[in-house]
Amino acid sequence: MRYREYILMDYICQDAYIGRMGKQSTFDVERFFQALGDMTRLRLLNLMGEQELCVCYFVEILEQPQPKISRHLAYLRSAGMVTARREGTWMHYRMRMPEDEGAARILRETLKWMQEDRAMHADRARLVKVCCAPQKYVALAGAPAPTAVTCCEVR
Repeated sequence: MRYREYILMDYICQDAYIGRMGKQSTFDVERFFQALGDMTRLRLLNLMGEQELCVCYFVEILEQPQPKISRHLAYLRSAGMVTARREGTWMHYRMRMPEDEGAARILRETLKWMQEDRAMHADRARLVKVCCAPQKYVALAGAPAPTAVTCCEVR
């Protein structure tokens, strides 16, 4: 009899991974959970949402040094949660769902939880504020604005 994956009350049963143990997979479960185990990385995922962001926005919003932000983004990339592309001197990052079905569900639930968290909401509000007035921030001079951030409507 095959094990089935169950989600019950937003909790993932261990059956999701027991059924995969005999299969060859390149997905690193430990790295995935370690990536989710750091507040800076959770804040980065929260800010990305469904949009692409330049590293300079993360630096400005999280008020952390660029090497630290880049190191955490590299970790998320190696865990299969983000993709990167270069545009001249700018590095852009976008979230991507892991190919592993169980991991993708966990990430979706984590993102859903972050929508309700006050600190995460404050980060997103700061992103909107920064996008509305990038000229106020030296680090954002010449940086491409995120396309999915809606703000600055004249009222």
